[in-house]
Amino acid sequence: MFKALTNGGLAVLGLCGVLILTSCSPEKSASTQAAAAPPVTAKVAGMRRLTSAQYQNIVADIFGTRIAVVGQFDPLVRTDGLLAVSASNVMTTPSGFEQFESVARSIAAQIVGTTNRKVLVPCVPATADAFDAACTRGYFATVGRLLFRRALTNEELDGRVGIAQASAKSKGDYYAGVEAGLSSLLMSPSFLFINETMESDPQHPGKQRLDAYSKASRVSFLLWDTTPDDDLLASAERGDLNDERELARQVDRMIGSDRVKRGVTAFFADMLSFDKFADLEKDTTLYPAFSLAANDDARRQLMMTITDILVTQHGDYRDLFTTRRTYLSDSLARLYRVPAPVPGGWGVYEFPAGDQRIGIQTEVGFTSLFAHPGRSSPTLRGKAIRELLLCQRVPDPPGNVDFSLLSSHTDELRTARQRLTMHATNAACSGCHKIMDPIGLALENFDGAGQFRTSEDGAAIDTTGELDGVRYENPAQLAVALSKNPAIPSCVVNRLYAYSLGRSATPAERAYASKTLEPKFASSGYRFPELLRAIATDENSYVVPDHLATTASAKE
Repeated sequence: MFKALTNGGLAVLGLCGVLILTSCSPEKSASTQAAAAPPVTAKVAGMRRLTSAQYQNIVADIFGTRIAVVGQFDPLVRTDGLLAVSASNVMTTPSGFEQFESVARSIAAQIVGTTNRKVLVPCVPATADAFDAACTRGYFATVGRLLFRRALTNEELDGRVGIAQASAKSKGDYYAGVEAGLSSLLMSPSFLFINETMESDPQHPGKQRLDAYSKASRVSFLLWDTTPDDDLLASAERGDLNDERELARQVDRMIGSDRVKRGVTAFFADMLSFDKFADLEKDTTLYPAFSLAANDDARRQLMMTITDILVTQHGDYRDLFTTRRTYLSDSLARLYRVPAPVPGGWGVYEFPAGDQRIGIQTEVGFTSLFAHPGRSSPTLRGKAIRELLLCQRVPDPPGNVDFSLLSSHTDELRTARQRLTMHATNAACSGCHKIMDPIGLALENFDGAGQFRTSEDGAAIDTTGELDGVRYENPAQLAVALSKNPAIPSCVVNRLYAYSLGRSATPAERAYASKTLEPKFASSGYRFPELLRAIATDENSYVVPDHLATTASAKE
């Protein structure tokens, strides 16, 4: 899978195009050195780093929610609309690997701490400095299987037991040894990277497919955003997962679990750029109702609306853009200027017929996220709908654009529409603004904090426009136009397919998704769980493209 090369104390790990640089000086811990080169020889089809959310989910699922994951990893840069795709191209810096080590040590220390060891560590030494090699080996085999998403090799187990025994001896503490061994597992690239390996495909002679372990990982991260559970891993170990009926059984079992909401949440948080909430700020002088609590609740409201319609109600995906049903907290009720349905908590709220609040694109989470700290932004909102919901790329603005008109407020330029009309007279800007601004202007009834208004600086707001030839007068009519736009379901199919692959889809794969997956989605009534099922059970999703198989073989 990769080689570890030592040169002057610097180890360079080539991980299918991903590099990890970290010091391997004699002063470094044995666990760090062990993490450098686990023995893996299978041909690699792809590798991608765990996201922060996946890392946290795995730790919670294996060790429990009391174990805190404290630290930040090197950020991912969005590729083809998804952070999940960029994870296959990420480069981990030396400081990034040091952060992995710090987090791993913190987690291991919590696991063996006096509060948790009786529950999480089955091995109890006869004396403080006694070492039970057999129990330790069994424990590492059990935990490591879930962390590595496959059974550990004898060499890997021997190495971890050796680390634990040496540390326990030097410190006179059995649990210090277990802590060192666990740290080693948590620092291993076999845990930190989702490694997809290949085998010959008997159904397609001359082709390669993902092996059963890789298939189990892909299914689990798609549906639950976490490591495969024991049932799914056992199916992979037996080779049963290559049987269509067993694969369908496992997928149905997982989609029927409440955990599927976590998987749906992870996908839409990525597709809709929820990472931007971390930097969302508003001028509280202009928008006093927009508090830190409202920021957090706006993000949560969007996701609650999405999972309610798509999972709980098993509704039509297109209904996301015309729904009047949502959830409100106290802080959001103040922004929406309506009574809180459940004072002090969350409750279902339905905007009345005729209200311009219709669809997730009018919720505070969307309208505030795609706006400036002190004003709304038709351009940001229009660009978000084009790129995030319709999968249509909008070019970046030229570097010499004068944005001063957009913030000018005169008698002639009181509304955003008036200012944008003047700005769009620039020939270099008009082409892109024509496809963004009409959409965003339809949402100008919502100010920079997402609060409803009918005028700006005393001038009436004009929300009329056109979306791909469909005219509308207001946000409610835009919602209908969005829901009926054929790019809406096509976009989510292609985004979800690339998300499941963990990389950019090839032209052939995109054509396959358009030809096969989109009709299946339509025939299901645009039910999102059925789209998950179609992708997860489609054997063609696990056939390795020729260029990836060739590249992987060349890296052996």
